[in-house]
Amino acid sequence: MAAEAALSAAPLPARDAASLPERFEFFGVMALFGMAMLVQFSIAIAQILLALAILCWIGMVLSGHERIQAPRFFWLLMAYAGMTLVSAAFSSNPRLSLVDSKQLVLFLIVPVTYRFISSRRASLLLTLVMSFGAASAALGIFQYGLLHYDELSQRIQGTLGHYMTYSGLLMLVVCIAISKILFGRGERLWAALVMPALVMAVALSSTRTAWVGVCAGAAILLTLKDFRLLALLPVAAAITFAAAGPSITARMMSTFDSKNATRLDRIAMIREGGRMVRAHPLVGVGPNMVKERYAEYRGPDAVNDINPHLHNVPVQIAAERGLPALAIWLACMAVLGLDLMRGFRHAPDHRVVRATAVAAFASMLAAGMFEYNFGDSEFLMLFLLLVTLPFAAARSTTADAHA
Repeated sequence: MAAEAALSAAPLPARDAASLPERFEFFGVMALFGMAMLVQFSIAIAQILLALAILCWIGMVLSGHERIQAPRFFWLLMAYAGMTLVSAAFSSNPRLSLVDSKQLVLFLIVPVTYRFISSRRASLLLTLVMSFGAASAALGIFQYGLLHYDELSQRIQGTLGHYMTYSGLLMLVVCIAISKILFGRGERLWAALVMPALVMAVALSSTRTAWVGVCAGAAILLTLKDFRLLALLPVAAAITFAAAGPSITARMMSTFDSKNATRLDRIAMIREGGRMVRAHPLVGVGPNMVKERYAEYRGPDAVNDINPHLHNVPVQIAAERGLPALAIWLACMAVLGLDLMRGFRHAPDHRVVRATAVAAFASMLAAGMFEYNFGDSEFLMLFLLLVTLPFAAARSTTADAHA
């Protein structure tokens, strides 16, 4: 009953009396909740639920004659989407690039979340996402311990298609759990109980980019709570890696090995991205064309013959879509980061929601220096939802105050 009350700002009217916008809102909220939870298990089901949420949002806007509202970073995302389509039009394979650009639809998560999620719903949503994340982490630990997904050629990935997607989503869930522990009140116990499984699953994934992201998110949260708590981070990391075993510790140490093949290839990919930018500074080589044209720009220092992307978000965007698109994306991230920090520092309400968004933003940027996570659909879906939540919660609070 408590969950039902939180999902609806007011009890749903009887079927005969309920207005069309109210029905759209009810089913849209349910679909959005389902997407946020199930994206950690099935991209297909999550995308179906997201499509339903978007359709309900469109129906509510049209039937209620509402004006489309969103945080200001969304409009920069729309400009970025526009530059992506321009880049696709000038691609050497426009059809392939346009098909890849369908991911831009995910940006609609921002206005949908902004309209559907109230402050009470935001708190419940974070708890549910964290709980489903804990179940996903438990599955990963089971895969590692009993199914022997303990080699780089076969890493834990839950029910998802790739270990980097799996660890990236868990990285965001860890940010939720730490936020609840540090800034929550009556919700700390459950977060503390699931935290060991979440952290251990990320460690066992052997995904160094996720490790970087978790450390960045945890560091900013500890700093926001009390700068002195930052001393706990290396201790917690040492305990985690010691508990994970020698193979995980060796994987961590490989980060600092100047002769490590993956490290050398990432450096080579940045150079290849630079060559692409110099050849196509305005529109790039086109969305989804880095893999297709990688051989043209591959240098002698590259390790792999072909890479699907360049393992760095800014370099990937510049190479694929050009420098103007990169400038818009950087402006979007700057506006988002400033607004999130301003809200956390100056607004006393919704502390857990605001802290989670700040940590998710920091972890995405940190991990994105070594992985193209902004192009991962599952990761992007949960990321956009989390960073929009504080704006949605503040909007609903303001609307209630003026009601």
